[in-house]
Amino acid sequence: MNQYHHKSVLLKESTENLITDKNGVYVDVTFGGGGHSYAILKKLNKKGTLIALDQDKESIKKNFINDKRFYLFHKNFVHIRDIIINNKRIEKVSGILADLGLSSFQINNPNRGFSNQLNCILDMRMNQDSYYSALNVINESSKKELSNIFYEYGEFKNSKKIAEKILKKRLKKNINTTFDLMNIFFVKGSFKKKKRFFARLFQAIRIKVNNEIHFLKYFLLESSKIIIPGGRIAIISYHSIEDRIIKYFFKKGILLGITNLKNIPFRMIHKKVIKPKIQEILNNRRSRSARLRIAEKI
Repeated sequence: MNQYHHKSVLLKESTENLITDKNGVYVDVTFGGGGHSYAILKKLNKKGTLIALDQDKESIKKNFINDKRFYLFHKNFVHIRDIIINNKRIEKVSGILADLGLSSFQINNPNRGFSNQLNCILDMRMNQDSYYSALNVINESSKKELSNIFYEYGEFKNSKKIAEKILKKRLKKNINTTFDLMNIFFVKGSFKKKKRFFARLFQAIRIKVNNEIHFLKYFLLESSKIIIPGGRIAIISYHSIEDRIIKYFFKKGILLGITNLKNIPFRMIHKKVIKPKIQEILNNRRSRSARLRIAEKI
């Protein structure tokens, strides 16, 4: 088994609260750098099983764990139930973990177009097999579509003005790189305000490219069907849009736009959301916005 140096967020808090049966079947639906999977395997006995999914080919290629108890699939987490039933012939699992953030090697890779700190082609695809990228969002979406994207996924009140500026720029020339996009905007105020503006802008585009909110809702619904009673689900989110969806589903069984379940499938393990401690934030600045919620199947 390989040792991993990837800084997995809320590693101890998520894995310690997840494992209720050391001989059980667990699923890490966002394998990424492999840190959470590695920690789960350390806690399982020889009869335990860990199934991992990731839609990013690079994550799978770079971070595969050599362990007989471990199975890794190149799939989006919405396919969790089909993968488990079809490949392992397992109908129920003891626990599921999801870390909805980007990994460091995704952010730092200039070919992926996720970071507003690097000048690179606008891409932002988590699944490299997808044809739809940030280039399509920025250069092909209508004014109304762009405005909706920035309002819903970036929570911008001035989303129409943002969309207008992009349309005005692309009439002259296609917007191809991250810096092409950023140079459209002049943000008044402090460095912190500018940084926050572009973080939300890139977040909104990335969510649209990868259909993240839609997939998250279906993943939650599928997960509720395959966890055994007493089994747990731990989800780490990084912005308020995701966190609200997770909280309302765990507490009330509500998935707006999809379904409102008559019987709430989960109960919250902790009343309050779990946040990184100061030391973790100091060691890994990207963990500062992380929020962990853990629920148990009723």
